[in-house]
Amino acid sequence: MRVTSAVPSRKRRKRAIQRAKGFYGASSKQIRTVYDAIDKADAHAYTGRKEKKRQYRRLWTVRINAACRMLDFSYSKLIDGLKKANITLNRKVIADLAVKDMDAFKALVEKAKAAC
Repeated sequence: MRVTSAVPSRKRRKRAIQRAKGFYGASSKQIRTVYDAIDKADAHAYTGRKEKKRQYRRLWTVRINAACRMLDFSYSKLIDGLKKANITLNRKVIADLAVKDMDAFKALVEKAKAAC
């Protein structure tokens, strides 16, 4: 009797087609193009995960700079002053302070000014 891989291969194809649901045209229906589309989607997803980190850092920088400008100071001087004052806060935390707790951010700016 001939052994076929009918059940596992159908399961594999079904899983691939399920992942390609919502893709445009044949990319969601024909198995050969589905495999290509999934590979490309995975590549874009990988790139996107790396890109997200860069985008958030840029957002934090913009927020910090905007808050600094309101206090007649610059982003670069703030970062330099914090380094000289030995204050190790990452940009995410500083941006959060700038948005949610302006008094704490003002205190940071004053320490940075003193250290410059």
